[in-house]
Amino acid sequence: MNVANGPTVGVPSAANSESSTLGPRILQPDGWPAPKGYANGIAAEGRLVVTGGVIGWDRQGDLPASFVAQVGQTLSNIEAILREGGARPEHLVRLTWYVVDMEEYLANLKPLGQIYRETLGGHYPAMALVQVVRLVERAALVEIEATAVVPR
Repeated sequence: MNVANGPTVGVPSAANSESSTLGPRILQPDGWPAPKGYANGIAAEGRLVVTGGVIGWDRQGDLPASFVAQVGQTLSNIEAILREGGARPEHLVRLTWYVVDMEEYLANLKPLGQIYRETLGGHYPAMALVQVVRLVERAALVEIEATAVVPR
């Protein structure tokens, strides 16, 4: 895979006064309360690495039974895709989570936070969380799309 010629995304220089080699920059408007576990926005310049909707199946195509285990495997799968594209978790600028049971998500915030930090570290990109009726893979309880920007 030749990642050097992939699509790029940029932000106007006025919006990102830091060097692009520093990676994504958190956007936190003055006076807004600090979000916990996500960013309100991210500015970045570089090469895009984008995943499709990723679920928690392993190399054999098996899904764990529990929601928490599926999230852990999904995040591991995203990390592997990022690595394949020459990106690291700190290059993430957006995650969109699709869950079939919002209550299950909310009931497991603490273990989910721990799994997130163990897998992707302490970088929290812009995130959205959406409850859906079901996912294409009937046994999947979560699906996550990821966007990363690798600095030039």
